[in-house]
Amino acid sequence: MEKYLDLIKNAYSGYWNYLKNEIITINHWDNYFYGLIIISLLVWGLEILFPWRKQQSIFRKDFWLDTFYMFFNFFILNLIILIALSETVASFFNDLLNLIGLSIASFQLFDVDHLPLALGLFIFFIISDFTQWNTHRLLHRIPLLWNFHKVHHSVKEMGFAAHLRYHWMEPIVYKCMLYIPIAIIGGFDARHVAIVHFFSIIIGHLNHANLGWNYGVLKYILNNPKMHIWHHAKELPNHVKYGVNFGLTLSIWDYIFKTSYIPHNGKDIELGFIGDENFPKDFINQELYPLNKKNNL
Repeated sequence: MEKYLDLIKNAYSGYWNYLKNEIITINHWDNYFYGLIIISLLVWGLEILFPWRKQQSIFRKDFWLDTFYMFFNFFILNLIILIALSETVASFFNDLLNLIGLSIASFQLFDVDHLPLALGLFIFFIISDFTQWNTHRLLHRIPLLWNFHKVHHSVKEMGFAAHLRYHWMEPIVYKCMLYIPIAIIGGFDARHVAIVHFFSIIIGHLNHANLGWNYGVLKYILNNPKMHIWHHAKELPNHVKYGVNFGLTLSIWDYIFKTSYIPHNGKDIELGFIGDENFPKDFINQELYPLNKKNNL
């Protein structure tokens, strides 16, 4: 038990020092704090210059709420729970494996660090994105998980910052689902993983932005605003009632597994989910909503 308490304590102090360093030190390219700000400002600038829904305000509905969510989920949430929880659970899982004579290395098929950097990053990205696509489907199919995912689907006007409006339980689910797949291919230096993360942030911001882009032929590979708007549609036909267009960065999984759905130009469709008029409008109550037993009935 003392081992795990030390892990938690060191995780808190380590991430706090990391976050302070990110804010104070701006002379390295993989700075997530300023990287997120720069990407957000650039995509917001594109929204202002090339708005798809021209009647939508620059400071759209819930703009500031989503901006708060963006920084809370990307930084503060890590400080509060995610880093400490991830490191503790990983250590506990490794200890369980050791009891039966195994280790996490037992699952490793190969180490991407031994491959050319570009190839290794590509494999890491493809495996991560496919796992996240499947996880996203589960968030829609399992009622308990859907109650957490409702926070993201409570967005009523799309904009770049809506990308990171989600309940704190979601990254826990994603991390759990990614644990074994990532263990299979080994690990990367954090600076190299930053390349994949920044690319995913850019595509995620663009998917949610007030932009009418589909990237031409690349729409069959990359998720895009005209596709993702249908993922947020309030009403869908019964045969796709559990959702459509689950891709996070890549759209190709939806085309391969027949979950793509773009019946027509979705510029003016209503967003949200059935019953969202009763969903909380503020951060605290949105976070507490799935924890209320009556909302899980």
